[in-house]
Amino acid sequence: MNRKSPNTETFQRVERSFARQRMMKTIGARIERVEAGEVELRLDVTPDIGQQHGAVHAGATFALGDSASGYAALTLMEPGRDVMTVEMKINLLAPATGPRLIAIGRVAKAGRRLLITQCDVEAEDRDGNRKTVAILQGTMIPVDLPPGA
Repeated sequence: MNRKSPNTETFQRVERSFARQRMMKTIGARIERVEAGEVELRLDVTPDIGQQHGAVHAGATFALGDSASGYAALTLMEPGRDVMTVEMKINLLAPATGPRLIAIGRVAKAGRRLLITQCDVEAEDRDGNRKTVAILQGTMIPVDLPPGA
């Protein structure tokens, strides 16, 4: 991880929750950066998450963006609270090709009952150049943390 949240407890909460995210583990995603209201996830592209045209499957792109958005919202929650996605929209702008995908989720508006999130998913080439391949906008709702979590 490159940069940690200025609030160590927040970073640890995101890290613990992410470790329970079996979908993210399955596709090989990892936390790159955590800040208040913003989280960056990274995914090394493998053939297992590809589609028939050689690009990353839209489902993997969506899952990465949804998780980055949700974790951005989680950084603003008090201890004992979590978030769940209520609604998420994706616009696929270009085929997701290259060795890496990066999702940068951020909270656009944090209300008492709902949080509105935005996320850019970028494909990174071997030289480190990035191209936005998808944008997401979603709504998160605070929930009580499940027992034992």
